[in-house]
Amino acid sequence: MDPKDLIARLRTGLPADAVLTDPDVTGSYANDMANFCAAGTPAVVVLPRTVEEVQHVMRTAAQLRVPVVPQGARTGVSGAANATDGCIVLSLVKMDRILEINPVDRLAVVEPGVINAVLSRAVNEHGLYYPPDPSSWEMCTIGGNIGTAAGGLCCVKYGVTAEYVLGLDVVLADGRLLTTGRRTAKGVAGYDLTRLFVGSEGSLGIVVRATLALRPSPPQQLALVAEFASVAAAGRAVCEIMARGHAPSLLELMDRTSIRAVNDMAQMGLPETTEVLLLAAFDTPDPSADLAAVGALCEEAGATQVVPAEGAAESDLLLQARRLAFTALERIKPAMLIDDVCVPRSRLAAMLEGTTAIAGKYGLTIGVCAHAGDGNTHPLVCFDPADADEERRARESFDEIMALGLALGGTITGEHGVGVLKKEWLARELGPVGLELQRGIKDVFDPLGILNPGKLF
Repeated sequence: MDPKDLIARLRTGLPADAVLTDPDVTGSYANDMANFCAAGTPAVVVLPRTVEEVQHVMRTAAQLRVPVVPQGARTGVSGAANATDGCIVLSLVKMDRILEINPVDRLAVVEPGVINAVLSRAVNEHGLYYPPDPSSWEMCTIGGNIGTAAGGLCCVKYGVTAEYVLGLDVVLADGRLLTTGRRTAKGVAGYDLTRLFVGSEGSLGIVVRATLALRPSPPQQLALVAEFASVAAAGRAVCEIMARGHAPSLLELMDRTSIRAVNDMAQMGLPETTEVLLLAAFDTPDPSADLAAVGALCEEAGATQVVPAEGAAESDLLLQARRLAFTALERIKPAMLIDDVCVPRSRLAAMLEGTTAIAGKYGLTIGVCAHAGDGNTHPLVCFDPADADEERRARESFDEIMALGLALGGTITGEHGVGVLKKEWLARELGPVGLELQRGIKDVFDPLGILNPGKLF
């Protein structure tokens, strides 16, 4: 493939400013936020603004057999948006319009480059709510959230991105436009292709428009924080809260390492003498009563202290502390491996205790924060890549954490995706039959193998 021919053909259907060729510029699009994930050198970066322009890019790529790597804001942590050598990086950040907000049908229609927080604030003005809220919600795009099947802090009550995608417009590998799903409250016609695209990491098609379900805005949530002297006690509390039928809007966990890191960065005054903090919140009509019931369960499970927030401002401060955990732990060492292992709630304590043992075995700082309500843990391995031995230990500890998650009946990723980082582990989780079928699906949608090659499998 002649790069000059590729660029010339792309320019026939794209504005001049939508085709980037300066190596210093294109190089900045080479990777997302993942460590240990190889990234190639793109031949060109394109920034289309319309569906027709995306179709032109894909037709050109198919004619020339050029790989295409779709990208959003590149806030992912699995290497799913990493470039391959000689590829077209297809950045969708310029397709950032909210096309419709419909309070009657409780849906929004958006382009893939819309920022999650921008959409959330826009629908709030109509008395509506878009629940998925990844920690990077101020930066990440809806298209990226769909590609990775993103979650967030509110998943315990409201679910993940997949549960809010009603329909999609998708440009296929050959440039054809496919519309999936519906705008109706119900619909079961044919195979559920919409769900197939959610979490496919751009390997089956390019999402250019999404129809998203909305909910009525809930009341202001109120939170509490419970301190525990052991992981086992915190795990018991989580199990009791869920077993008794409570529906918190948020149930989050931070270990001592995460707590200290947040305090060091933001001076938030979180208690550093405790082993685990459990944050619970309710957005029910009477959150105080719900929090009192959950607080009592925490005390029965062994909490050393339970402190309800005095109001919305204090609740928001507690939740902000949890959102800062990733950023704070990044300051400990020059690099960090962000794991994303989800286990059954009943095995949450075992997962955390096992991770602590792995940290001790390898002599590493591994902070853990978790969406405790759905068992989604985030062990964060801090290391210095300039220290070859420490880098080796980080890699090995990362693998042991994933093996632990599978041994406990869990999955290698609850919301971050597979990308490059976890390809080997996806094969282990799926098994040979599952892997064969998934590769067969990929071949149906992308027979030339040009869509985000090297990811997932």
